[in-house]
Amino acid sequence: MTADDARTDDTRTDDTRTDEDVTDDRSEGVRQYRFAPPPGATTITLVRHGETMPEHPDRPFPLLDGQGDPDLAPDGREQARRVSERLIEEHRQGRTIDAVYVSSLRRTHQTAEPLLTALELTHVAVPELREVFLGEWEQQFRAKVAAQDPIALQLFTEERWDVIPGAESNAALSQRLRTGLERIAAAHVDRRVVAVVHGGVIGQLLSMATGSTAFAFVGADNGSISELVVQADRRWRVRRFNDVAHLQ
Repeated sequence: MTADDARTDDTRTDDTRTDEDVTDDRSEGVRQYRFAPPPGATTITLVRHGETMPEHPDRPFPLLDGQGDPDLAPDGREQARRVSERLIEEHRQGRTIDAVYVSSLRRTHQTAEPLLTALELTHVAVPELREVFLGEWEQQFRAKVAAQDPIALQLFTEERWDVIPGAESNAALSQRLRTGLERIAAAHVDRRVVAVVHGGVIGQLLSMATGSTAFAFVGADNGSISELVVQADRRWRVRRFNDVAHLQ
């Protein structure tokens, strides 16, 4: 061995890879793929608002632009606290939350409050993310479903909101949701945001993402977490649905 050979050998670093090193690495095999959002994508974590006050014929909800706008019930505020703690922990572990979006309805604002306080953020309201408009049933939807009203049965059989007199169609709902969601995605490329929204909204968004029947994802629990990845090519991927581990 020459002096030059000795110097080369002595100064070799861990970053220097020989054929033997490569062979040894390959002998470990190839690990299973773990999902990561592709470049240019936006991760949108969808939270369904907490449980709201009970519907009662003698105590109608206040209306905002014709839609019922109830406050959270005490259980709903506890759900808001728990989902906030879950998301804060994810944030601290590296899944950084860039912004928090809500709809125009107060139950989403109240659900977002604990998270906003912890992250020292201000919510951004996106009216397109409001709940599906229920027409003549805005103040009585729960009662009609509980009583198995014939129109309610038709609603769930045909998976169409507009069987309710005056209610919004699936097509109109999809159009405004796509507008709102894609505007959010464009503002947070390669980032993650939270959107506190509604059960009908989550159901429609996940149906749009997967091509499922319209109501396949209707019924996300209050305070649950679902997740979409909106890619640069405008394709959507579902990453979570109705995650309630924090509520157990």
